[in-house]
Amino acid sequence: MKTVKEVSKLTGVSIRTLHYYDSIGLLHPAKVTESGYRLYDDTALERLQHILLFRELQFPLKEIKGILDSPQFDRNKALEQQITLLQLKKEHLENLIDLARGIKMIGVKKLDFSAFDTKKLDEYAKQAKESYGQTEEYKEFEEKSKDWTKEDVANINRELMEIFVEFGKMRDKKAADEAVQEQVERLRGYITEHFYNCSVKVLRGLGKMYAGGGSMTENIDKAAGKGTAEFVGEAIEVYCR
Repeated sequence: MKTVKEVSKLTGVSIRTLHYYDSIGLLHPAKVTESGYRLYDDTALERLQHILLFRELQFPLKEIKGILDSPQFDRNKALEQQITLLQLKKEHLENLIDLARGIKMIGVKKLDFSAFDTKKLDEYAKQAKESYGQTEEYKEFEEKSKDWTKEDVANINRELMEIFVEFGKMRDKKAADEAVQEQVERLRGYITEHFYNCSVKVLRGLGKMYAGGGSMTENIDKAAGKGTAEFVGEAIEVYCR
């Protein structure tokens, strides 16, 4: 765990900004001590990395929060999009540098403004945002969660993680075992009740995300035992078939 001061020193993000991110629900600390000190774990720092990458690409904070909180958020997909956007930004900057060097060396021979064109970058950024914010599941989640307090979020996440803990206790069983499949049904029902309609298609996607590495896999395995996330993914795949 790192204090807000240590996170600020590590990342270059001011303490005031970290407090603001907490107040708007963009980045909550993993724990707040009785004395009121904010503490950040590796999961929070990973989220901060995504925030800073999106900020580097000039995404508004509200849109970053929407992407990171989206039920469809996929860490690997987000990184691929960020890499593509950064490459497009690099290409744009290199064109501007070449233009400026040319003007410095030989002066303005013709009025060429093509280097200032950001349509390609803007269009890809738009597609990246829409891939998270325009699904029916996300709209339903946004409606259900609009009045949630910080305590509501903590309780719902705790109850969801308890479902994974139960999966962890079943790892000695086959993924197709009746009890395991009943637990998948319970998970599906909880997601539908508290987040969005969890269709078979959506559930299959979630199963791949749980077992696909990244913070979600780490959180499940940390709470329920190593290998649980992969086991849940296998159980969900059996259920969906």
